[in-house]
Amino acid sequence: MAEFNYDDVPVLETTGGKLKGYFYKGEYIFKGVPYAYADRFQMPVEMTWEGVKDASSYGFVCPLLTKDTPNAELMVPHRYWPQDEHCQNLNIWTKTLDRGRKLPVLVWLHGGGYAAGSAIEHIAYDGFNMCMHGDVVVVSVNHRLNILGYLDLSPFGEKYANSGNAGHADLVAALRWVHDNISLFGGDPENVTVFGQSGGGVKVADLMQIADADGLFQKGMIMSGVSNASLLPSCTGDGRAIAAALLRELGLAEDEVEKLGTVPYYQLADAYIKVSPEIAGQGGYIGGAPLVNDYYKGSPLDYGFREHAFDIPLMIGSVFGEFAFMPAAYDKNQLSEDQVRSVVSAVYGEHTDEMIEVFRQTYPGKNATDLLWVDRAMRQPSKQIARLHAEGKKAKAYLYDFTLEFPIHHSKIAWHCSDIPFFFHNAELVEVCQIPEVGERLERQMFEAFMAFAATGKPRSSSLPEWEAVTADREPTMIFDRECELRYNFDDQLYEKIDSILPPFNLMEMMVSEDNTVQH
Repeated sequence: MAEFNYDDVPVLETTGGKLKGYFYKGEYIFKGVPYAYADRFQMPVEMTWEGVKDASSYGFVCPLLTKDTPNAELMVPHRYWPQDEHCQNLNIWTKTLDRGRKLPVLVWLHGGGYAAGSAIEHIAYDGFNMCMHGDVVVVSVNHRLNILGYLDLSPFGEKYANSGNAGHADLVAALRWVHDNISLFGGDPENVTVFGQSGGGVKVADLMQIADADGLFQKGMIMSGVSNASLLPSCTGDGRAIAAALLRELGLAEDEVEKLGTVPYYQLADAYIKVSPEIAGQGGYIGGAPLVNDYYKGSPLDYGFREHAFDIPLMIGSVFGEFAFMPAAYDKNQLSEDQVRSVVSAVYGEHTDEMIEVFRQTYPGKNATDLLWVDRAMRQPSKQIARLHAEGKKAKAYLYDFTLEFPIHHSKIAWHCSDIPFFFHNAELVEVCQIPEVGERLERQMFEAFMAFAATGKPRSSSLPEWEAVTADREPTMIFDRECELRYNFDDQLYEKIDSILPPFNLMEMMVSEDNTVQH
């Protein structure tokens, strides 16, 4: 029977107060640890408490704008949790409470864009296996999202200074708490890797653009989370128009902005959902993302990297079919060659033969119908940001492409989030990752490479080829699949062909399409 212990676990004296976690199966676990406090639209301040804080339960997660709806749980299994806007808390997994151990620290930033998600939303976010198999300290962070984290009210008074970046200020506060306290949990405050997927990956790059975060982390991993204007335009302007619209919708006077801080959250959220589309349609600021200003210098692909960012080693990657969630209307494994051509021609018409040829050169062994799922959202920006980082000629950047097929929907190609269980060493928790003679081996390869990166800044595994860094004129990419290999600029021609034939990628159009089986 696995060992559990609560009573004998020592109380730790953190900068906020006394903290008590529990011990289970070889690890000390601390859940719902407060790292800051903030009133609505205010900057976070240090959180302190009296007595001993019990850290055996997860803390609140940030309220969402709309109700969660369970969906595609086989592909991305979720956990749903109580919500409250006082959600500045984190979770810790460690094998030791020895201050002298100085283990690498990994801080997880969840996905969901800037509007949704939580530190425990996905089953695969659990840090237990990463800690156990990687000999690292794992931390996951909750912070303010959507209008709570990203609504600029600075034109209405100093108390709202930088409210458009409150969610990112939470992340900086969390990293500062980790820096000041993680040695109590056996971690090395000078060897912190921040990693995240989707919106969490974007937040990793964002933190590299915030001077207040300098020195609080030394490495970053961006998973399917590099944004450019086609995916997530930079947020500029100010909140005058959206605040005025909210006040009108709520029946408040123009001089009653302070009441936005006390309106029940869901009433405020409903008003925002109602009034923001018209302002957005006119090109106005509606918040919902970090505001480019003196605090946050903007997306690197739009504004360039800050000089300090070139000192931070990066792992950057994406998956084959990022938004390929819907099942295809056919079993690709049963199609004849003529049927394959017919499927591809529905999108590429007269270009079908040349596209099939270049696809098969790019992805040998893949079914040509997979061409219709090739990611146009993340892979190209990932390559761009890696090259941009390489131009700094300081720390290295390493690219990967996760191209595995899964035993669902007739060998479905990798989708957004499908690589998370492998990097977390949590494939055992996600049923669809159970692939005989493949899943465990690939998990070991990906996990070992990531743990090496967290320890040293260079990804490596004894069962992988030597992983070379990106340079200004050369893009080595580690292909994670049934057989892993390092390839150089392997998909340049494929994307050149796609972009010359199809209109520019538009995420919103893709998401509202009635037929999500077409090229995106």
